[in-house]
This record gives sequence, structure tokens and C-alpha cells, in this order.
Amino acid sequence: MKAIEIRNKYLNFFERNGHKVIPSASLIPENDPSVLFTTAGMQPLIPYLMGEKHPEGTRLTDYQKCVRTVDIEDVGDNRHLTFFEMLGNWSLGDYFKEEAIQMSYDFLTKELQIPVEKLSVTVFAGDEDAPRDTISAECWKKAGIPENRIYYFGKDNNWWIAGNEGPCGPDTEMFYDTGKPACSDHCDPSCDCGKYVEIWNNVFMEFFKSADGTYTKLKQHNVDTGLGLERMAMLLQGKKTPYEIELFAPIMDKLKELAKTDDIQSRRIVAEHLRSSMMIICDGGRPSNIDRGYILRRLIRRMTRHMRKLGIDLNEISNLVDININNLKEMYPELENNRETIKNVLIEEKNKFMKTLENGEKEFNKAVERARREGKNKIDGETVFNLYETYGFPQEITVELAEENGVELELDKFDELYKAHQEMSRLGAEQKFKGGLAEQNEQTTAYHTATHLLHQALRTVLGDHVRQNGSNITTERLRFDFTHPQKVTPEELKKVEDMVNEQIKRDLKVTCEEMTLDEARASGAIGLFEHKYGDRVKVYTIGDFSKEICGGPHVEHTGDMGRFVIKKEEASSSGVRRIKAVLVKE
Repeated sequence: MKAIEIRNKYLNFFERNGHKVIPSASLIPENDPSVLFTTAGMQPLIPYLMGEKHPEGTRLTDYQKCVRTVDIEDVGDNRHLTFFEMLGNWSLGDYFKEEAIQMSYDFLTKELQIPVEKLSVTVFAGDEDAPRDTISAECWKKAGIPENRIYYFGKDNNWWIAGNEGPCGPDTEMFYDTGKPACSDHCDPSCDCGKYVEIWNNVFMEFFKSADGTYTKLKQHNVDTGLGLERMAMLLQGKKTPYEIELFAPIMDKLKELAKTDDIQSRRIVAEHLRSSMMIICDGGRPSNIDRGYILRRLIRRMTRHMRKLGIDLNEISNLVDININNLKEMYPELENNRETIKNVLIEEKNKFMKTLENGEKEFNKAVERARREGKNKIDGETVFNLYETYGFPQEITVELAEENGVELELDKFDELYKAHQEMSRLGAEQKFKGGLAEQNEQTTAYHTATHLLHQALRTVLGDHVRQNGSNITTERLRFDFTHPQKVTPEELKKVEDMVNEQIKRDLKVTCEEMTLDEARASGAIGLFEHKYGDRVKVYTIGDFSKEICGGPHVEHTGDMGRFVIKKEEASSSGVRRIKAVLVKE
């Protein structure tokens, strides 16, 4: 069964069961500082999981484009992906364990026709914070899973929370038996021998974890599920890796045809990073030296490096993009609309990387000359790491050049420094996600409202060509990106700042109406992210000043927001400016 057939079966099944199909959100999160990319289906639904009313109701389903980059260095093995698609269904205070489990069972056994003997499930074993989840176990038995294939595990396996505090709860996970022999008498779904593969996860949000570590019951019980499309397609097609399914097969075959040396790991890296980069670029991502731009740069440069390793002409990038778009456009039509942009960004970054390699090679040659002047035939680990970290010079190329020049490398020291660098990056990524769902509070709500006032003020002062191009909100400040061809003058910034403060002083009422997207447009509402909403949207109106499509949250009146102060205006990317601002309580 092809991936798109699985996706369509999923959406149709849950639509028949009373769910509204909502579109996938962008890979670039809107107003969410906790992550660089959309990492899960629940992420765009955070306000609604926290209790805000969704315009499409309490039962939702969708497919969500996701990027997770913690395991970039593992891509190339037989299972890791950075870009993947997550199928999900949600109950926002509607059904709970019994109905969620029955629907999961019915979809797997009836729609996908997976034999029940292939399925095992896990549930929460219970601890001092929450009881043993016997309800889920009984629901699975009632649905049709034998008791001997229902396993109880602790929080490490069967508990979900985003960040250190916030809504959380036990989950139940579904596993597919690949038919591999058990690795031992104790082999079960917690084992990573490959016999059991997780295919679906139902999270039952019924608790709230406070910062002090205590758990209380939530007023609204939610169900949040996630099913990985590529993994499911791989299993149903009897493939051993996702790189063998139809989403990757054409590009993998072309790479094998073009390669002068066949290295399956390098081909997987090129195929995966190309698809991931294309999807990020399509949703507005651009290479840079910080945050998500840095991740995109790493993906493109790692892809380019492995193309060189395979002996593939880098001018083939344009052709590879065409192959991918032609293969994937049925699933992601937006790729076709962004074909030239994708090619231009990839080729420009490839050219920059080649310049980097040229500069790195010069630095390497200097290091060789320096070592020989000192009567040595070895380059120290600090120099090798500096080539990698400062010049972006890959270690493999340093090794190649060392062999060509007959010098040794102090790789043990390099490995030590590299591991420390990776650990710092990992901690940084974890810090990015710290807070998770709990990050929504009074201050971030005020900043969210301020972005609406800022957006309209910029349009009034600079012109209607101004459109929001992204924003990032924390408890300390807001960051707002917008389209504008040149630097905003100090005089213009002062007008914008004064205009926002005037609306705050007017203590304007903030109202919300639900309507169709067409009605919202007809009413004059603006909204860059219209594509992420379904047939019905929320329109927030701030007095007589601003009207915008948005998911929330917002203050009820502007009067208590504080004084708006623009701290910085700068370029974000070509044709896009960035404003950083704060709200000061007086």
C-alpha cells in the first residue's frame, strides 16, 4: 500500500468518525519559540490542547509535515529521517480512552488489514504520580488484543509531556511484529532488537505537571495521537527501510545511476537531506548561520558533501530536484509551485559551500606548513576541530587531504572536542524546547496581541505591501519578520512605535469571531498563515484598528499590555526585515 493511500484512508476513516480534516501547518512554526521546526502534529494545536476553542470543533484529524533534527548525524542508517509525515487525530475534551482505542484498532485491522496477531500494545504501569492504566488495557482486550500481548511499562516508555511542565498523561503505544525471531525469552516491545516496531501512539492528556513536580487532574481531557507515515508504508510494503518505499525509490535509483562509487549510506543521506531541504525551503526556510537557517545549511552541505563522495557532478542538483518534485507533487503540491525557488536556494548554498571548501583547504595547507616548520608530521586535534567548527570544513575531507600530503592527524583529540560540541548543541536544542505547552502565559499572550498591533501599524506607515513573514515570542520579547524592500528609517520606526502605544492607551477591546475563510477575507481580515487553517477560522478584531486571522491567544483589552518599545530593526533575509520589541510595565 502506497504512502498516499495510507494517508487518504486515515483521513477518510476519521472523517467518517466525526472528525474535521484540517490542513497541515507550515514546517516553520508560527509564534512558537520552543522549537525551530514543527516537530509533531500536536504542536500547531497547542492553544486548543490548553483549552482554547478550535473553530472546527472538538474532533480533528490531519497529516502534518514534521522535521526533527536531533539525529541528523544518524541519517544514513536504515531508519532515521529528518523530514517525515505524521498522521494524527485529536479529541479536544471530547472522546477519551475507550473510543480512541477502538478507532485505532479498527483502522489498523479493518482499513489497513493488519492481522491482529501482528499487533502488540503497551500501557502505563503506574507509579506514585498516577495509577496503573488498567482502563486502556481493558479497552484493548475488549477491542480484540489478547491479554498476553498487552504490556505494562513505566514513564520512560508510556508517559508523554512536552518540556518540564504542562499537560501530560499516560500513553498507549501500538507495535507491529516484523516476524523476526525473538532475541531472548524476555523480548518484548521495549526491546530494540527490531522484532517490534512502534507504529502509533495515543496520548491521554489527563494531568498537569507543575514546575514543582506535582501532578493535578486537568479539567479538559484530550487525546493526541501520532502515526508515522513512512514507517507504516515501509512495514505494509514489506520493505526493510523507508528508503525502499516509493517516496525514495526514484531518487535512490537515480543516485545509484549517477554515482561513480556505490555507497548506500551516502545515497541515503543525499536522498533524505534533499527531500528535507526542499520541504523546508518550500515553507519559507532559508540557509543562515543561526537557528533553523543553520539546520537547513547543515542539511544542504551534508548532502553536497556526500554527492562529492559518491562522485556525482554537483550540477545534477537541479535534475535531482525535478525528479523529487515529479515523484512527490501528488502528496505535496506546494513543491511544484516552488520549483525554481527550491533550485535557486540549493544551488546558491552549494556554491557557498564550495567556496568554504576552497578556504578550508587553504587553512589546511597553512597548518601543514606550520607543522613542518616545527619539525612535525602531525596536525593537532585543535586545528582539525577549528577547521570543522570555524570554516565548516568536514573531517572526512581533512582526512583525505592529510593522506594526500602524507601527514597524520590527532583524531582522538578531535573526537573529544567534537563530542563536547555535540553535547552543547544537544543541550541547546533541549533548552529550545524547555517550557513546551506551558509557555503560554499572560506575558506571551500580551506579546501575541502586540504583534497584531505592530503588523497593522507597519502597514499604515510603510504601505500595504507589508505582510507578516513569521514571528517568535518569548516571555521577554517579541520578534516580528515582515516584507519590506529597504531599511526602515528611524522616523518611520518612531511613527510605528507611537501608533502601537496609542492603541494600547485607547484600551481597545479585543473580540473574536468564527467564520469561513472566504467571509474572513471579505471582511478585510489579513493573515499570512491562512493556509494552515481549515474551512472555518478565528478572526481577532482589536477595536477599529486591526482585524486578523489567527489562532490566538490574545488579551481582552489592550490597556494593560504595557508600553511598547522597539529595540532593534534589521535585515532578516532578502526583502524581509525584522523588528525586536518589548512591552514595559509602567
